[in-house]
Amino acid sequence: MKKFFAAIIFAVVFAANSLVQAASELKVLADSAILVEASTGRILYEKNAETERPPASMTKMLTCIVALENLKPTDTVRISRDVAFTEDVALTWGENDTLSAWDVMTALMVISENGGAVALAQTVGGSVPQFAKMMNDKAKEIGCTHSHFVNPNGLPADNHYSTASDMARIAAYGMKNENFRKLVGTQHTSIRWISPKEKFAEVNNTNRLLGTYTGATGIKTGWTVAAAGCLAASAKRGDIELIAIIMHSPDSNTRFVDAADLLNYGFERVRMVKGIDKEQVEKTVFVRGGKRATLNVGVKENLTFPMMANEDPKLLKVTYDVPRVVDAGKGIHEGDVLGEAVLRYDGKPVARVPLVAKRDVDEGFSIGSLFVSIASSLIG
Repeated sequence: MKKFFAAIIFAVVFAANSLVQAASELKVLADSAILVEASTGRILYEKNAETERPPASMTKMLTCIVALENLKPTDTVRISRDVAFTEDVALTWGENDTLSAWDVMTALMVISENGGAVALAQTVGGSVPQFAKMMNDKAKEIGCTHSHFVNPNGLPADNHYSTASDMARIAAYGMKNENFRKLVGTQHTSIRWISPKEKFAEVNNTNRLLGTYTGATGIKTGWTVAAAGCLAASAKRGDIELIAIIMHSPDSNTRFVDAADLLNYGFERVRMVKGIDKEQVEKTVFVRGGKRATLNVGVKENLTFPMMANEDPKLLKVTYDVPRVVDAGKGIHEGDVLGEAVLRYDGKPVARVPLVAKRDVDEGFSIGSLFVSIASSLIG
């Protein structure tokens, strides 16, 4: 449930964002880029962020998410002939080799193993096409609107595309998973086979920002001739975590420079302020057809909101989008979503958080509820 609410908050903030900053002084050489605050998805900078492009190996972020949500780390992955002969593999696979799912996911995210992506796809989905369907379903669930995936590794293929905005959504969703975060933040590790037991590999992360950029936490590199340089980069300093997406950078080196410049731009200008306080955001609604006539609704968690240096927190206000009267129907349960608390900046909506029932209300009769029914019918 906590992940569900977090996904809703991120999706609506990302979609409703109206406070994007002009950044004429920032020179990004990549053809597409975006910078977002990780917990809310607020866009801090964007350049051609809705342009559809090949995402190259940034695709593997979604592959990893689907794998993590469908496999235990200790599950066994068997290497097929297809895996062993996948284009541009980084490890020496042997047909019928076996590894733990965790070791294959490590290869996927640390050294961008193309064959490992196929191995996970076959293990989870039974086949690459079926896994691609799972990827597309997950992308839609996350909130992606201009993405389509046909393979798990991002190797060039017709109808395989995404945008910087959608890649940011996927990256932010993944970083809410502790195992995903651990994988993408690994700078150096070893991969060991279950069979043959003697096989292992020492690997270093392809993301050069890890260990060189202060606060770097991930996430994923990408490169093909068609996609050019791609990078999903994240960093955390204090209570602020930022995600930068670079697509179609001129060369393999420039993507890291662009990402670092974007992250620097954000850290220099952003601060987190309390936008919605769960102790203060509460509203009473009337109940029709219930054993109680009133019900308090509120939010489950505080929402901190990223603000730029030139913005005034005093202009943040909370309004409520919830019916004045709710129907008990088959009963209302604590935690049921009944509306939204809307965070506004200078009158404009910038975030929406679910308003939930703070207690159960059983279907039935009460004098108060009867008066609610009569009054609501008269008012219409």
